[in-house]
Amino acid sequence: MTGLSRRQLLMFAGSSAAAALSGPAGAAMGPADKFDLVIKGGDAIDPSQSLRGKRDIGIRWGVIEAVEPEIPAERALKSIDASGKLVTPGLVDLHCHVYPYGSAIGIPADELVQFQGTTTVVSAGDAGVNNLAALRRYIVAQSRARIYAFVHIANNGLSAFPVAELYNIDNAQMEACAMALAENPDFLIGVKVRMSENVIFKHGLEPLKRGIQACELCGWPAKMMVHIGGVETKELMSDILNLLRPGDVLTHSYSGAPNMSGAFTNIVQDGRLLPAALAAKQRGVIFDVGHGGGSFDFTVAEVAIPGGCTPDTISSDIHVFSGNSPGIPFLPNVMSKFMTLGFSLDQVVSMATSAPARIINRAPKLGTLQIGAPGDVAIMELVEGPVTFVDTRNNKRDGKAYLKPVQTVINGVPFGRPYQAPFAVR
Repeated sequence: MTGLSRRQLLMFAGSSAAAALSGPAGAAMGPADKFDLVIKGGDAIDPSQSLRGKRDIGIRWGVIEAVEPEIPAERALKSIDASGKLVTPGLVDLHCHVYPYGSAIGIPADELVQFQGTTTVVSAGDAGVNNLAALRRYIVAQSRARIYAFVHIANNGLSAFPVAELYNIDNAQMEACAMALAENPDFLIGVKVRMSENVIFKHGLEPLKRGIQACELCGWPAKMMVHIGGVETKELMSDILNLLRPGDVLTHSYSGAPNMSGAFTNIVQDGRLLPAALAAKQRGVIFDVGHGGGSFDFTVAEVAIPGGCTPDTISSDIHVFSGNSPGIPFLPNVMSKFMTLGFSLDQVVSMATSAPARIINRAPKLGTLQIGAPGDVAIMELVEGPVTFVDTRNNKRDGKAYLKPVQTVINGVPFGRPYQAPFAVR
């Protein structure tokens, strides 16, 4: 391209960019074209489309191209036999810790895939302003699993764990947090704050207020994710709930953890649901499970859920400590616990796929098997038979079935076998 004027060069660059954005030329499949991967014979469950039944899923160029009762075997370059298995959208974990090396509790997101079936994960405050860029450049960019994040209101995030990040309120730099949000709207979901007494000491509502201010200053509708469990006082718990805005996320909603003096100060107190909790739910605050190693209590859930505070999303709060705890908070196991609490299979799949995808503003393309969506698929087995589940306070409940991950596909590329050649990632 010699002799092009600057105007011609700019026009050429603009047309090339438009072509790239519009997708590959001739992407429509012809009758003789082959799928890169077909997942055959599974029982598909996709609440985003009210889909339930035997379907083959055809994926080409990393995108779902067909969801049909049967795709002929000769049209598949590679196939996975999912007969007798559940086929769902790739699971979306709204609360986990996936910042190894930069946070004291993070697990590599790709190491979680085989245990969780997660194709998209959200880092829940692992990074603050000071180490957010490293999370984005060196962890997110090199992970096959999609990673989004809530930035911590504390500049240092969780890098000092188990040392509390907000005993010194000066760590909560509102303006710097707002700037990070403004600069990363494609990656960040909002702001994380931990409101437990052993994290914020005697600072009351101030950390949450600063987080909300950062969200409102950044120029786009950022959300809060607010961690509870062991809040300093009963009154402060109600004040926290009253401050949350529609769309903000209350995580560890069913925590039974006591505060530093041993008092129970969460959304269920003295066996009753707080009025402020029900009011928050009714005005659109998102109730997230965030099981973790210390943040899910069957006895709290069994009061809160019939009282009107049902979960909107099921998440794991998986990290290096919780992952080794007796509650086994891998996402499919947490979903199974909610089946034991009376939720249907379709409901728990929805709360771990399409619901969190909406909350992170990535619907309708994530958390779905619809044609045109990325080829993200979780294959699981519904294992039927007696099973006992344990919460984080050693309460036990007996169930009749549990979900077991079998294989996960991200952007049309399976984790593990069968290997795809040429191996490709997004």
